[in-house]
Amino acid sequence: MASTLLLEAGVVLTVLAVAGALAWRMGQSVIPAYLLAGIAVGPHAPVIGDVSLTLVERSEFIDLFAELGVVFLLFFIGVEFSVAKLLAEPRRILTAGGVDLVVNVALGVILGLAFGLSLVEALFLAGIVYPSSSAVITKSLIDLGWIADPESEAILGVLVAEDVVMAVYLAVLAAVAIGGPLGSAVLPLAESLGFLLGFALLATVGSGLVERAFDTRSNELFLLRVVGFTALLAGFALTTGVSEAVAAFFVGAAISESDLKPRLESVIAPARDLFAAVFFFAIGLGADPGAVTSVVPLLAAGVGFAIVGKLATGYVGGRAYDLNPRRSLRMALAMVTRGEFSLVVAALAAATAGVSPAIPAFAVGYVLVMSILGTLLMGASDRIESVLGVAEPAT
Repeated sequence: MASTLLLEAGVVLTVLAVAGALAWRMGQSVIPAYLLAGIAVGPHAPVIGDVSLTLVERSEFIDLFAELGVVFLLFFIGVEFSVAKLLAEPRRILTAGGVDLVVNVALGVILGLAFGLSLVEALFLAGIVYPSSSAVITKSLIDLGWIADPESEAILGVLVAEDVVMAVYLAVLAAVAIGGPLGSAVLPLAESLGFLLGFALLATVGSGLVERAFDTRSNELFLLRVVGFTALLAGFALTTGVSEAVAAFFVGAAISESDLKPRLESVIAPARDLFAAVFFFAIGLGADPGAVTSVVPLLAAGVGFAIVGKLATGYVGGRAYDLNPRRSLRMALAMVTRGEFSLVVAALAAATAGVSPAIPAFAVGYVLVMSILGTLLMGASDRIESVLGVAEPAT
């Protein structure tokens, strides 16, 4: 068993290394390459003659690394973010996040009803259509060097708002899934919001404590402390119904003003990139092209709705943050990407009696298309800005 897992790990990492090298050689982002690599060698890989190209099945090793990928991508976003600054200007995040919520959830419900789904099924579909991907967007912000740019604050503010909304949304959908009244979601919802408040307090008033806990001369011990503490809190958050990504974000924010930031980049960043690569690979593993073909009309409409909705609300959100047209456009392009939360909603839909199997199938194709498309749009931002005439020097 151990030898099989080790062999599988070797195959996964080698495939990722090859896919990443090809992407770099072609001047493209590595994220679509990792996603497509998962499809190419995963359980739904093509069969040529009598030979299947499947090399990797979904396993606990892959799931664990994928979870850590989300955790450390959001941890590093927290390191670059200021919670105090976020909370100091609530009007901006409420405006940008509110427009994002109302428009994109409404589009998801309208889409579901237009394709003959019930109201409950349409709500599941809206939960898939609405949230952008914190993990994919974070990776792109880092790769493109946008992380220190003004638009990153606005993007992250809306992503945090989406994560909070999804904590509520999932609690309500879970109550629907078990056939209970909506009132049964009150207790888990209160617990989730309580833990979110605790993590926010950690980020704002506990930064000194966290910095002292991580501070050591040994890089080995520093790595163990940061990875261990962050994974521990993220795992604890997950058991209480709070997104592990949100918890990791606030842990990173707790040391955002410390002197440890340069050391984090040199010591922890390689581990982040390793885990993140497996996360994107895992999305590809779960993509079944055969199932997706059965929902092509719904998928095509969903992609169209999603692009229009996120481009519009992303641009409005950028203007709410007083960004210039160029920066607002960049925010709009970034928010197109979808990912992890959409798959969580899809898994819940698949486990709910009476919900159409078209919804999980739609989610797989939707996340794959939108994650690749969103990444490509971010990478092509300079050309898009030039075409639209907003390519003035950044301010």
